[in-house]
Amino acid sequence: MIKVGTSGFSFPDWVGTIYPFDMKKGDMLPYYEKHLGFKITEINFTYYTIPSQRSFEGMMRKTSPDFEFTVKAHKSLTHEIKDKDTGKRIDTNETFKRFLYSLEPLRKENRLTAILAQFPYSFHTTKENYDYIKTFKEEVKDIPLVVEFRNARWHSQKSIIFLQQHHIGYCVVDEPKLKSLMPYNPTTTTDLGYFRFHGRNPHWFRASVAERYDYLYTKEELQSFVPDIKNIANSARNTIIMFNNCHNGKSVINAKEMIAMLRSENQIK
Repeated sequence: MIKVGTSGFSFPDWVGTIYPFDMKKGDMLPYYEKHLGFKITEINFTYYTIPSQRSFEGMMRKTSPDFEFTVKAHKSLTHEIKDKDTGKRIDTNETFKRFLYSLEPLRKENRLTAILAQFPYSFHTTKENYDYIKTFKEEVKDIPLVVEFRNARWHSQKSIIFLQQHHIGYCVVDEPKLKSLMPYNPTTTTDLGYFRFHGRNPHWFRASVAERYDYLYTKEELQSFVPDIKNIANSARNTIIMFNNCHNGKSVINAKEMIAMLRSENQIK
């Protein structure tokens, strides 16, 4: 099964471009499913705040029973795991408990496809960090975990084997072709395939967050990914494709184009 969606669905600059001008924030998710035609989304605001269970219960009520969610891990579990002054690892046990407690409604209803742990560029290939990823998986237990690396040093056979051994998913990324960033590597380490398309803005490190994801893939660029998606889908139980080039709704345009391409290949009904 292949599902295509966008990394987030509630953006101010989508109003008037993707959503109607009078669209209220609370109506965006139902519109995203019913009118835009998506059956999955990646919840990214969880990187900034750990929501209440009621937040996810509300999202489930606004969507169909077969609508799925992937959830990005809170920054205290990926980006802020060391004390800035001492450099020592912070105890994340209580944060994991709070984060997982918030996800319980999604898990109970089988609406949680995976947790996405996106680690920063400063997260290097040290033994301590390998151990932390293993601890992360132990904390989330049976919830599928997908790891996204930013630093190209993680692009190695050692990393892939490590993820396979510990049943941790690998996030295939497409991002600017810069030497220090992760290259495109279409592979999978579990029965869940996961793609994230960030765009190819060459000014990645100098651009603001909004500008960083301001990129529209051409149809030729999208088509080049189709063989790899099909290949992973043939070996994986589920394959998730997320577009994170969300500036002014470009992710929606590309996601819908990808759905059409995969549908023409009989990969999506």
